[in-house]
Amino acid sequence: MDEQEALRSATARREQVAQARAVTDHADEHAVTLESMLAILRSDRLDDRAARTMAIDVAASALVGLRMVTDQQRSSVLEPVVGAFARLRNDLRPLVRFGDLDVQFVEPPVTGRALPGEVAHAARVIVRNAVLAFVDAGESRRVRIQWDCDGLNLLIGIRDDGKGELTAHDDSLRPIAERVSALDGELAVSSTTGWGSSLEIRLPLDPPADPEPLVGAVSLSAREREVLRLVASGARNRDIAKHLGISDNTVKFHVSNLLRKAGARTRAELAGLALAR
Repeated sequence: MDEQEALRSATARREQVAQARAVTDHADEHAVTLESMLAILRSDRLDDRAARTMAIDVAASALVGLRMVTDQQRSSVLEPVVGAFARLRNDLRPLVRFGDLDVQFVEPPVTGRALPGEVAHAARVIVRNAVLAFVDAGESRRVRIQWDCDGLNLLIGIRDDGKGELTAHDDSLRPIAERVSALDGELAVSSTTGWGSSLEIRLPLDPPADPEPLVGAVSLSAREREVLRLVASGARNRDIAKHLGISDNTVKFHVSNLLRKAGARTRAELAGLALAR
């Protein structure tokens, strides 16, 4: 492969990674919008006309936001931490107002360092995913969300009052763990039975640069190709392990190697690249 062809291949792979990441981010945003609309339409505090009006407003606002937001803007614009947190509150407002979940927001300090766009966006996605996980589980009635900034990191605390059975290996936390890992952050989960669970997240304000994509064809073993095919189909680690007759830890090892070889940050990006190829 000559230098020019290698450059074209690298550029194409970068575009595929960016596209897969954008699809994942938009899916998260749409999930919050749909949950908010359902909460409005199911609310006993609104009559049919008012519910329709509110649902239309939420949908229209989401459409406007979708047209305005691009990956380039997210990665190049700095957001004041207070402003980024306000956007999060605005995203969750319909769900909080008309849903069954009581969400308490603890404001970050106004003197906090401005957040790189990618970090601010990831932080909102993480919180939205956590809230949606609590809504889907149907066990939590109250959630507390707190942001803080120590100058080097954005610190996120999320606590619920559910059964207290959540662990770091829970499938519902997989999108959050992948997002945190992509930014070289840390995720800690602690639970107390009958009292709820707590997520403590640290996101560096200076995220690592995007990994360089591999140039040319990616060399995969027969087992890696099998795992990749199942990841692309949406299968979870436990399902992959059962299908292939291997352990969960072995699956995790293969997925980690695939992410590294493909230059992808998350399983969603890896699946997007596999499908694109």
